[in-house]
Amino acid sequence: MAKSVALPFDPIARAADIWRSRWGARSEPAAMASATSIMRAHQLLLGDFDAIVGRQGLTFARYEALVLLAFSRQGRLPMSKIGQRLMVHPTSVTNIVQRLLRQGLVERNPNPADGRGMLATITPLGREVMEAATRDLVAAGFSLGALTAREHEQLFALLRKVRVAAGDFLG
Repeated sequence: MAKSVALPFDPIARAADIWRSRWGARSEPAAMASATSIMRAHQLLLGDFDAIVGRQGLTFARYEALVLLAFSRQGRLPMSKIGQRLMVHPTSVTNIVQRLLRQGLVERNPNPADGRGMLATITPLGREVMEAATRDLVAAGFSLGALTAREHEQLFALLRKVRVAAGDFLG
């Protein structure tokens, strides 16, 4: 993915100034700027992550699915649980798993505990590819090398607070 040319100013800070002048300080310009910054950082990180794991023939969504399977006790999970954990629609899970299946990185088998459900199981090749992609992400500092260890902890704590408030999990 081609990087865009860096602007000579921060467009989100400028938008916050315009927001404040148009709707006033009570219109939450700082909250708007924070939310927009999170969304922009997400776009930047996802672009970097897709490029990094792309060296292993993955997208970040497929990488996440492999990691999830590798973290499970038996290397397999029901498709429905994959969707819940990755917070994606069942159709997206099916698409992700089908692509991993075509690459030989997972297998799909009937779930013996649920006659209608399917299990996705990571293959040895899937583990190798996932480990290689993980090494690449770690080497890239997860594209967050501009932050110190303390700043990583602070950012995680702040975003965790937002996630708890949104009902992502019980805090």
